[in-house]
Amino acid sequence: MAETAAEDRGYTLTRTYDAPRAKVWRAISEKDLFAQWFGAQVELEIHSWDLRKGGEWTGTMTYEGTEIPWAGRFVEVDEPHRLAVQITDEGTVKDTDDVLTYTLTDKGDQTLLEIRQSGGGLTDEQYEQAREGTAGFLEELAKVVATL
Repeated sequence: MAETAAEDRGYTLTRTYDAPRAKVWRAISEKDLFAQWFGAQVELEIHSWDLRKGGEWTGTMTYEGTEIPWAGRFVEVDEPHRLAVQITDEGTVKDTDDVLTYTLTDKGDQTLLEIRQSGGGLTDEQYEQAREGTAGFLEELAKVVATL
């Protein structure tokens, strides 16, 4: 059985949106739109958003009365092709945190979005939970994209 390097562990999801790539890019890169879909139907307040390589964002998600402090650092910003961000629900991003990479492929009136979470910082069970959560986020993202 082959071993998987820790940094190669994670998951990948794809989704096709009935919208041009520019609209999907806006939904993932503009803080007010991001706050509408990230977390899937729970409140997310964005406190800071510095969309540039090395820039960071912070926010608080409120879920069933519990506040979850989110933070991220933008690793790559290549509009409208790719956005990569280190992300954590521990309030302060560290160099060892996993990376979420959004890759947008233009399909004319549609956009193929591939999202990959990787880095090896989670257990297999945690990656499965994150994958399920992200799948829900992508459903909410479709609703936001449809309003643009």
